[in-house]
Amino acid sequence: MIINMKLWNSPYELIKNGSKTIEIRLNDEKRSLIKIGDIIEFTNNETFEKMQVEVINLYKYNTFKELYENHDKISTGYLEDEVANYNDMYLYYSKEEEKTFGVLAIEIKLIRR
Repeated sequence: MIINMKLWNSPYELIKNGSKTIEIRLNDEKRSLIKIGDIIEFTNNETFEKMQVEVINLYKYNTFKELYENHDKISTGYLEDEVANYNDMYLYYSKEEEKTFGVLAIEIKLIRR
């Protein structure tokens, strides 16, 4: 299955250069259908460039805090000199959504730019 997702330029470039290997999303209705081996086609929100990645693993958590405790900051999209803080995810998702759906760490591997 091919799943389409949008990304802002910064995380898009980090996946493209190979440092970001974990995409964090809510485990909502759409994401709960993702399976290992599926292809995700990311579209850059700013440049509209596309790339494809393969899902190589899925990790389900109740909270962003739990997810951040189990994955290193580089793989989740932070730079070496940045502080990884799970509260950053509340810029995109509400605590109510987190509680309703749980969260998903999608481990990916770049297959086509």
